[in-house]
Amino acid sequence: MQMTPGQNPPELLPSVQHIVAVSSGKGGVGKSTVSVNLSVALSRSGKGVGLLDADIYGPNIPMMMGVKEQPEATDGKIIPLESHGVKLMSLGLIAGEDTPVIWRGPIVGKMIQQFLVDVAWGALDYLVVDLPPGTGDAQLTLAQTVPLGGALIVTTPQKVALEDVTRSVEMFRKVDVPIVGVIENMAYFVCPCCADRTPIFGEGGGQEIADHFSIPLLGSIPLVPDIRESGDTGSPVAGGDTEESRTFSEIAASTVEEVDRLDAPGPQISIS
Repeated sequence: MQMTPGQNPPELLPSVQHIVAVSSGKGGVGKSTVSVNLSVALSRSGKGVGLLDADIYGPNIPMMMGVKEQPEATDGKIIPLESHGVKLMSLGLIAGEDTPVIWRGPIVGKMIQQFLVDVAWGALDYLVVDLPPGTGDAQLTLAQTVPLGGALIVTTPQKVALEDVTRSVEMFRKVDVPIVGVIENMAYFVCPCCADRTPIFGEGGGQEIADHFSIPLLGSIPLVPDIRESGDTGSPVAGGDTEESRTFSEIAASTVEEVDRLDAPGPQISIS
């Protein structure tokens, strides 16, 4: 299915209210961590949520959500697994954790299309899509296959990250996908002994990016051991009752507010 920028993609998932992509200009910024915890936080707020792991070359979502089972198929549709109140699908569930994916771009695009169309997602308020880093075939395929409610950009605080974020923002704008906002990860390190905050990666980068592109800063996530450990053990920190879980709850609430704002119809103009 090929489309040109500016065309409206067909409605392939009519039972999904909002499809939100989580993207980053480069790897290593915690994009999958944000995707997982945002999905869990949305589910805890009462939303019906699905999580699609579109990071084909690095499908970490199964481990971070604590699932290993292979999905089953019924009537030609793959049944997504469920964990922490979230429906999820990942190539890692099919290919296995240790199997390398050595595919060219067009095959990656086709795989993402299949995960969108051939999975029985059912009725969802939000389908969160964890994209691979950068601006490649996965991003373009998603934008041209389904109507995206918007894209979330994950970054770290360094001002040098502005260059990477710029590429992501401009790519989505070229295919008419609105930017929901920016999420600043690893904003500061919290010492587990004295609770002092140290801005290891600098300060102000997330806000500078938000100001530069006139988009909201949806939240800043600290660099703390609990978030890392929760990803390794398959127990997302957003499912608990800690300061970090409350941070993700606030980010989820801000995301809902912005997506609803972007989805709201414009003012009606009467012509008399």
